Amino acid sequence: MIQRHTCENGLRIVTEKIPSVRSVAIGIWVGTGSKYENEQNNGISHFLEHMFFKGTTTRSAKEIAETFDEIGGNVNAFTSKEYTCYYARVLDQHAPIALDVLADMFFHSVFDSEELEKEKNVVIEEISMYEDTPDDLVHDLISRASYSNHPLGYSILGTEDVLRSLKREDLLRYTEQRYLPINTVITVAGNYDDSLIEEIKKRFSAFQRQGAPVSLTVPPFAGEIIAHQKSTEQAHLCISLPGFQVGHENSYSLVLLNNVLGGSMSSRLFQEIREERGLAYSVYSYHSSYKEAGTFTIYSGTAAEHVGQVFDIVTHILRDVAENGITEKELNKGKEQLKGSLMLSLESTSSRMSRLGKNELLLERHLTLDEILAKIDRVSHESVLAVAQELFRNKMALAMVSPLDSYPSNVKNDVLLP
Repeated sequence: MIQRHTCENGLRIVTEKIPSVRSVAIGIWVGTGSKYENEQNNGISHFLEHMFFKGTTTRSAKEIAETFDEIGGNVNAFTSKEYTCYYARVLDQHAPIALDVLADMFFHSVFDSEELEKEKNVVIEEISMYEDTPDDLVHDLISRASYSNHPLGYSILGTEDVLRSLKREDLLRYTEQRYLPINTVITVAGNYDDSLIEEIKKRFSAFQRQGAPVSLTVPPFAGEIIAHQKSTEQAHLCISLPGFQVGHENSYSLVLLNNVLGGSMSSRLFQEIREERGLAYSVYSYHSSYKEAGTFTIYSGTAAEHVGQVFDIVTHILRDVAENGITEKELNKGKEQLKGSLMLSLESTSSRMSRLGKNELLLERHLTLDEILAKIDRVSHESVLAVAQELFRNKMALAMVSPLDSYPSNVKNDVLLP
């Protein structure tokens, strides 16, 4: 059962007790990421996440790592466009230790100037590694092609120039602006004792920082074309169309449409492009949902000389679905795949902890399993067809990383449907 508590300072605690397991996952979620940055500080959310692991007033970076090694647990963090999460997963008996370290990092990190300069080099190497991985880089480029200069189009890692310019004062100022009680959620999932929740309330009750709310404009879908020439063995192509924001009433129809098109090995794109024609090893689609917007994206890695052919196949499949819908078999199979994926994810305390955090930050509500299954069951041929026709009437965004200096002549970001 999911329980939700809002503290007097506005901080939220969301928990799910699972007595049948022997682990506990704890997450500290902050509603900030690259979407809340600007061109002058792009990458600061991710860099700040790194610096929280570089030592506190009582623990060094090594001591933080050793604490979790000694109890057989793990601690980590990640930054997205809309949120940053610091989390740990440990045996249930060690949950108080995990909370102690996480709270120490959250409140008492020192952001030592020497460590700051060293960590800049670490993140710059991370950026270099990312840029040397074209099948990752192309997804950053498709965000830029979809949202242009809006912050949703920014890279989460930022740029080397911006990172080099960051100072300790910049990190402190950013935490004052974005790391606020009303913008923070603590999630716990697993076999925890109620005393752990009381300890969370006690430790975070003194968190009284205030800040001005940030209002963001809804980004228009830019539908731009980006071609990044790079000496690669393959051409990496992404095609994006507008999707739905988090919580949209047609989200489940789009999730099922994605499943049919490129979300599984039996999907139309995988079967046609890889299995039938052998034009790609990797081809798939996915839907990204944010508070204000969403994108539906298709990726394929193929030989440079096959880019035009792959593009034609993709657009043909999209038009066919938008004109003729999906089959009864695809509808039923898609529903069962979604249900199976959901049920399997519930076997992990980390997955449950993550679901709590994302739902609380982005939706501020938590659907029961029965409610989710009912929404999946309500998806129909008509609703999937309506979603395809709505989305595929928009101009496409295109991004490519390849040895080509331009797109083949047939590759255009035209509207798919009249």
